[in-house]
Amino acid sequence: MTQVRRSSFRKKSHQIVRKIFGALPAWIKYSIYRSMVDCDPEPDLRLELKIAESKQELEDCFRILHDAYVGSGFMKPDASGMRITEYHALPTTTTLCAKYDGRVVGTISMIREGVFGFPLQAIFDLEAVRTKGGNIAEISALAVHPEFRKTGGAILFPLMKFMHQYCVEYFDTRHLVIAVNPEKIELYEALLFFERLQEMPVDRYDFANGAPAVGATLDLRSAASVFKAGYKGCVDRKNLHKYFFQTNLKNIKLPPRRYHTTNDPVMTPELLNYFFNEKSQLFDSLSDRKKSLLWSIYSMVEYRRYLPMLTGTGQATHPLRKHQRYSIRCPATVKFVDHEGERSFVLHIIEISLSGFQVESKLELPLDRCGIATINLGVNECSVVNVTVKRRKITSEGLFFGFEIQEMDSVWRDCVAALEVGLTSRDLIQ
Repeated sequence: MTQVRRSSFRKKSHQIVRKIFGALPAWIKYSIYRSMVDCDPEPDLRLELKIAESKQELEDCFRILHDAYVGSGFMKPDASGMRITEYHALPTTTTLCAKYDGRVVGTISMIREGVFGFPLQAIFDLEAVRTKGGNIAEISALAVHPEFRKTGGAILFPLMKFMHQYCVEYFDTRHLVIAVNPEKIELYEALLFFERLQEMPVDRYDFANGAPAVGATLDLRSAASVFKAGYKGCVDRKNLHKYFFQTNLKNIKLPPRRYHTTNDPVMTPELLNYFFNEKSQLFDSLSDRKKSLLWSIYSMVEYRRYLPMLTGTGQATHPLRKHQRYSIRCPATVKFVDHEGERSFVLHIIEISLSGFQVESKLELPLDRCGIATINLGVNECSVVNVTVKRRKITSEGLFFGFEIQEMDSVWRDCVAALEVGLTSRDLIQ
């Protein structure tokens, strides 16, 4: 009886404290949140931060996530003991894990906008974000093992730093978006300077079992200056600007890449079958439209036996292109020669296929003009090809041009061939 009374007293005390804290002005609450930051610039080397890529790593991530979501009321218990979503099947989703002494103790996923979109866009208006240009990624599936939740951010802060570094350097992402419980949004505003998409929360967010949610966004291009101003004068261990933008953590294992691709797919045919057919039966629950999109993504013969069969004619509405396109972010220079002399343009390639590529450019390019393009496809991978500017498109995100390759070299052919036959990003290393 005494223990029950103590527990009830503690609960009421916490409620009173939260109520008093909630009534404080925002700037005071934000100062208190920032005073609680403790980021170790040299974490224990037993902590490893990497992409979850093996069956065991992914399963451990999904189990930690399941328990955290069930405990918070964001999902009902699943028989598999894992939280697996349709987005985890896509090559445009990357799941990171924190491992301590070889054991997964934390996880977070980044869902870059792909063929399924991302969960948040179903209920929040992203027009203001899209008009700024650049790719959007939803930060989701964040969870830390219960044994490490009271370690003063020893897992959370390194995991968040890894997420930020990966998105900026590897994931071709400009905007992060999140949907969080209204009780947590001020923490993201205070520490990470997220800005709300709308003032009032959404009553029901289906991706979190109908719980209320607040949407928010962070522009990574301006984040450095915003963090610098927000953490001005803070000591090193409480300075997230220095931690995110100036500190190098030896614990982070960035994925090796041969080419400047923008994602790191890990789903082999066997992993897709295990997580989405055997453990969750999630593939069978998809609409025909989404099933056909999976077929267009995983077009290699090795995947066919594990992909879901369509019940109608959805596949016919999504014909495959003559040449499959691949996401990449690499620099290039194109040189045109005419009666006026020689002109060169510096470009950024964002997509390639066997027959051509798409670029974004700040300058107008001459349509139907032939030239020579020098393209840095990866480390020690330079291609020189004859090209023609064939298409021009202007959108709210900028100016884009489509190039057709007239004569390709072996470096270009090898790159596209590797992308065509590679099942995962690991296949491209050699």
